[in-house]
Amino acid sequence: MKHIRKCVGCGALKDRENLIKITSDNKSKEIVINPNSKIFGRSVYLCYNKLCIINSLKKNKLQKSLKTPISEELKGKLVEYW
Repeated sequence: MKHIRKCVGCGALKDRENLIKITSDNKSKEIVINPNSKIFGRSVYLCYNKLCIINSLKKNKLQKSLKTPISEELKGKLVEYW
């Protein structure tokens, strides 16, 4: 059974394995890039596409979806890594 999720950057529906998962941890309130899905909390998904990542950061879509501020360090990690 496929798990379809929506990319916050472009709005495309894709299988969960083809998206980056970013989670705000319930316990520590820390934002984590979560490829193994072992951390529980509010999550958003992004395509493995640099344009989607940049657009979601420019329009504060990640911050709005996670309902918490995004650190400059995390923004830098996302842009550099993908």
